[in-house]
Amino acid sequence: MRASVDKINQLLNSKKTITITTHTNPDGDAIGSSFALYHYLLKLNHNVKVITPNKHPDFLDWVPGIDTLEIFDENPEKCNKILDTSDLVFTLDFNDLKRASKLGLAINQFKGITVMIDHHQNPDGYSDIEISEPNITSTSEMIYMFIKMSGKIEKIDKNIATCIYLGMMTDTGSFQYKGVNSTTHEIISSLLTHGVDNNKIYNNVYNSNEISKLKLLSVALKNLELIIDKKTALMHICQKDLIKNNYKKGDSEGIVNYGLTLSGIQFSVIFIEDENEKNKFKISFRSKEDFPCNEFASNFFDGGGHLNAAGGIFKGNLNSAIEYFKKSLNEF
Repeated sequence: MRASVDKINQLLNSKKTITITTHTNPDGDAIGSSFALYHYLLKLNHNVKVITPNKHPDFLDWVPGIDTLEIFDENPEKCNKILDTSDLVFTLDFNDLKRASKLGLAINQFKGITVMIDHHQNPDGYSDIEISEPNITSTSEMIYMFIKMSGKIEKIDKNIATCIYLGMMTDTGSFQYKGVNSTTHEIISSLLTHGVDNNKIYNNVYNSNEISKLKLLSVALKNLELIIDKKTALMHICQKDLIKNNYKKGDSEGIVNYGLTLSGIQFSVIFIEDENEKNKFKISFRSKEDFPCNEFASNFFDGGGHLNAAGGIFKGNLNSAIEYFKKSLNEF
């Protein structure tokens, strides 16, 4: 990591026009790491913009700086112009341009220098400078480490600290996942000294739900199936359920975790049909202890992620999806 940090800082020694990007369906870590870096680079007097492939969930609308965000799906022409005039592009919280959809195609055409900062396994190798740390629990924590290793820890203020805290909290399941360690808590302790309102951040993310989310939770729990011999909980939500309950982006986030609250369950899975494309399912995998969600997702569902949290895709009808899942579980 040190060599890459030094290379990045050599580039940042002179004023640059910089674009920060992240993955499709940006979550708390994607938004948190992006705007933490955004505020930091502004303090170094660079020109900075953040572009996401598509809209983030409404429960992240409070993040400092979010009002400056550009969304590629909503204005691709403007976003392409921003990229064309940039010297440097940071890609955060993903390591394969396919994860950024159409924005990823635009990044692939970028003529300047691309920097990847990410904590997922098996980077695709598209960037000029790469910081890949799969053992770190969030990209937001990596941004903290980048700032610290750059010798500019004094640049961290309340806005930067708030963004980093957001990403670390959401990508660790509120600090419960196995990768959380003493370093994680040391960083959190440091962030709190900057006036981070941890209670407010938690409530903004987890306690500001619309009724549509609770209705979809009801649907998922009604469809809950236990595979006792595999210590597995399986749920699904179909497109018709999303439409009926006025689904909004972010409504399905966290539902998969309910399976893990059951005694004796170590692996929880939810299939959610795409709201716009019939017979295409986004899959979320969560686990306890050492069940490798990332390996299972990679082996069977063209996905990936982390030991205890991963995602994948299945194309086909619901019955085929569940049948294939059970077959894969028996083979794994």
